[in-house]
Amino acid sequence: MKRRAVRAFAALAILAAGLATAASATAADALPAGLSDCHVAGFRNGVLCGSVKRPLDPEHAEHGSLEIKYVVVPALARRKLADPVFFLAGGPGQSATVLAPQVMALFSRLNNRRDIVFVDQRGTGGSAPLACKDPEDETLAEQAEPERQVRLLSECKAALLKKPYLKTEADLGFFTTAIAVQDLDAVRRQLGAERVDLIGGSYGTRVALEMLRQFPQTVRRTVIDGVAPPDMALPASFSTDNQAAFDRLAESCAAEPACAKAHPDLRARFAALLQGLPREAKALHPLTGIEERFTLTRELVLGAVRGALYSPPLAAALPEAIDAAARGDYAGLIGLSATQVATKSSRLAMGMHFSVVCAEDLPRLAASADKPGGEFGNAFARMYEKLCSVWPRGAVPAAFYTLPTAPSATLVLSGGIDPATPPRHGERVAKALGPLARHVVVANAGHGVMAIGCMRDVVFRFVDAGTDAEALAVDASCAAKVPRPPAFVSLRSAHAKASEPGR
Repeated sequence: MKRRAVRAFAALAILAAGLATAASATAADALPAGLSDCHVAGFRNGVLCGSVKRPLDPEHAEHGSLEIKYVVVPALARRKLADPVFFLAGGPGQSATVLAPQVMALFSRLNNRRDIVFVDQRGTGGSAPLACKDPEDETLAEQAEPERQVRLLSECKAALLKKPYLKTEADLGFFTTAIAVQDLDAVRRQLGAERVDLIGGSYGTRVALEMLRQFPQTVRRTVIDGVAPPDMALPASFSTDNQAAFDRLAESCAAEPACAKAHPDLRARFAALLQGLPREAKALHPLTGIEERFTLTRELVLGAVRGALYSPPLAAALPEAIDAAARGDYAGLIGLSATQVATKSSRLAMGMHFSVVCAEDLPRLAASADKPGGEFGNAFARMYEKLCSVWPRGAVPAAFYTLPTAPSATLVLSGGIDPATPPRHGERVAKALGPLARHVVVANAGHGVMAIGCMRDVVFRFVDAGTDAEALAVDASCAAKVPRPPAFVSLRSAHAKASEPGR
């Protein structure tokens, strides 16, 4: 009996192996050209990897080419739907394929019947990356050095020009959004998809809008989360929008009894802190734990505040950190600034970042309707002007700055307290897109709302709906129920307030 059982199991194993080999061969034969089975870090199961060869300069193919790399997560259902979902990463400068494992947690229901496609935009990830040296090991003194960023960017440019896909400085001008969208369409064609669904966040919304402008007939559904339209002139709008987000934070603190009691003079203390800069300071480096002496600058403080405002849970710690800094304790602000040190998944290819911003945003800076004001002033714009002075600037067609009419149902999402892409941008874009666009605001959300509470399901139901009318009618009322985190108030802060003269 035992020998018979062993022989039976062996026969079954041989049969199973044969079937598996046959299935693999059949699956491989069925793959579109340019795709192959692969494994990507962060994925438990295998996925498909592809690439498409594209000219560096679309108007002069003889000047060289580059490879656009992408990853396809196949639909789970055997009878999948024909329209894959293309995820468009932010930044500019994020790698879509590096972000893919964490993004798939949001797209799991969409992946039941649709392929999910992650394309590394030219200049990012595996697509002729324009990555600069990672600054995560900088000391606090180095971060405060005013000319250091310009010097590092110049060094980055020199290093990038040694790459095989770049021959001259002018080649850095061929990494703009308008050209990158043509790469996306080449991937679509290689996959054999007649139409696709676009989901983009932050800068990815600009890519989606350009796709709608250049290739409207290829788009079935569009979701844009945290809208950064092509005509917004980022460095100027950031000043206006950062200030508005900070004002909302101060108002929220004043309306919250515990925060109002612990930090009754938040605006005045913040203004006084900034007016007293630069000043010599000391603090523990939040990543090394080593105490450092450095110059605390206005730019360092505003950068820490700006970054924390992106995420309401982090912004909840700002009143405490600002109040402590006004008393000479900078640990909170420096700690918040460390939360902005990019993880591998969110790290930007800074060369690509400046190729986009210097070509598309900087030329419109002087004419921008967003004027500097309040505490944030124009320091951010001045920094970009300096950095872009050493970076080559590509050509951008005038039509790029026009907003298209939506050819199909488009969902526009905004966070009400977003310091970078607040609802004023989404509202204007939705109006320009026309009757097939719908704008949903999550009042208490920061930058990016797709992953918050029920919004993931709203996005799924919008994309999965059978008709444009059904998609636009999806219930998104749950957005109003998302709360703002209460301000963090430490026992130390409460005690310090109680000990102040006159209290």
